[in-house]
Amino acid sequence: MISRMKEIEERIQLILECIAEESAKGTPIIVEGLKDMKALEALGVSGRIIMAKAGGKSIHDVIMEVEECQAREVILLLDFDRRGREWTRRLRQRLERSGTRPNTEYWSQLLQLVWREVKDIEGLVSYIETLKRRLYNQA
Repeated sequence: MISRMKEIEERIQLILECIAEESAKGTPIIVEGLKDMKALEALGVSGRIIMAKAGGKSIHDVIMEVEECQAREVILLLDFDRRGREWTRRLRQRLERSGTRPNTEYWSQLLQLVWREVKDIEGLVSYIETLKRRLYNQA
């Protein structure tokens, strides 16, 4: 049990480090809202973060914002619930049509690790803290 928790925590940290590196190189990240953006910042990810569902934005508005960045690739990190998965699918399709490569690899990897425990990006912060606390208490 302890080794599994440690493995999950380490894999999440590795994914977050990769996201942070990509973001530092200028790759924009799309999240749903302000709490998700603040969670990424708390987890050490900064850079250009686009909020997809803030202020009543449509998918078209998000695509326009991505095009303004003139990025070849964008990282999609929407929530893991049904609506987040649907937005991810729709954004991926629209981005591909507009000529921007949607990176959903990190999202898919995180989903596989936390799908029963975390429903959104903002929940990653407390999930990681809980994992660390459990590991510390059992060590």
